[in-house]
Parts: sequence; C-alpha cells; structure tokens
Amino acid sequence: MEDRTPTKVVAHSEPCVVVVDDDDGFRESLERLLRSAGLKVLAFASVAEFTASGPPDAPTCLVLDVRMPGRSGLEFQRDLAAAGAALPIIFVTGHGDIPMTVQAMKAGAIEFLTKPFRDQELLDAVNHGLARDRARRENDESLKGLRARFEELTARERAILVEVVKGRLNKQIAADLGITETTVKVHRSNMMRKFGASSLPELCRMVDKLDLLPKKPESS
Repeated sequence: MEDRTPTKVVAHSEPCVVVVDDDDGFRESLERLLRSAGLKVLAFASVAEFTASGPPDAPTCLVLDVRMPGRSGLEFQRDLAAAGAALPIIFVTGHGDIPMTVQAMKAGAIEFLTKPFRDQELLDAVNHGLARDRARRENDESLKGLRARFEELTARERAILVEVVKGRLNKQIAADLGITETTVKVHRSNMMRKFGASSLPELCRMVDKLDLLPKKPESS
C-alpha cells in the first residue's frame, strides 16, 4: 500500500467558537464563559464584521444572536445554507418565539436558547456543535483524498473498479470488456494499489463514499 501523507491534518486544528452578538456586555460574558471552558473564542458585534474577517480554518461553532442591526442571525443562517456552508449554529435571543424557533431548527440549527439560559446548556450545545463540525471536516478531507486516488486511475481501471464493486467476477468483467481474465487481474491489482484498498469490502466502502454507482430506483 502506498504511504499517503495528508497535506493538512484537520483533526488536530484548534476548535473555535465564533460569537456574533451586538450586545457588548452579553458578548463579553459569553467570551469569558467559553474561555473558562478552555475554548478559543472569536467575538464580533455584527454579521458584517464576522464575514469581513473570514471563517476560521478549524472545527467551528457559531453562536448567533437572532436579532441584530444589519443582517440578522436567521438571515445569516440562510446565507450560509445558500453558500453550501454547513457550520453548526446555536441561536441565542432574549425575544424568542415558537415560530422563530421552528424556523431556525428546520434550517439546521443545533440549539435555540432563550435568555437567560444556564451556562451548561450553552457549553453542551457548543461541544456538540464542535464535535459535529470536526467530524464533517474529517469526512470532507477523507473524501477529498479518495477523489484524488480515483483521479489517478486509468479509464480501464475505473471501468474495472465499477464492475468489481458490483460483485462481478474477473471472467465476467473480461467477457464484457473484451479482454483476457489475466489482463483484468493486472488492472484490478493496480487499481487496488492506487486506491489504497487492502480488501474488497474496504474498496466497496470507499466507492460508496464517492457515490460512483447509479442509485437503485425505489420500489413503489
């Protein structure tokens, strides 16, 4: 198997909590609480201030006030969704209502806290958000590596890869492609080596992540 050294180790990046709230006193109290829990914190008074700084390159959780001058927390949530950014969001507000909560949660927020809330409620939600974003980043990095390996395959190796994970035998693949079974075995060996798969089950798991096979139609 080839020794593949990742270009960037995301798993060990220091996690970061981003607080966006226009209430100076409340924002500073959140900073103190989160730092007392050993967390790195970046705090901003508005969405515009945060977006101008750029997101941290680390597992991140956003703590957003719902109502702020300029872009509100809910509007920013929609902006992130439209941009395909999957950052976990915790909303905090002093004026929450059920429709607002439902809207935020349906759009993917992990928590909606109404002031005053217990410190532990926020810390639990933040830790959950950071764990989720860390897992997402690790999965994205793994997928990026798999795509790079797939790109290394020749057209013939890609064709054989698809047939192998369908469960077809070497002789069946050879007959379909009009080549000898020995040639299939050579291509298959090279394909397994380039992909870094030591077994067929491992290869199938990799291909499943890449979503290479057409989806089976759902039975009515």
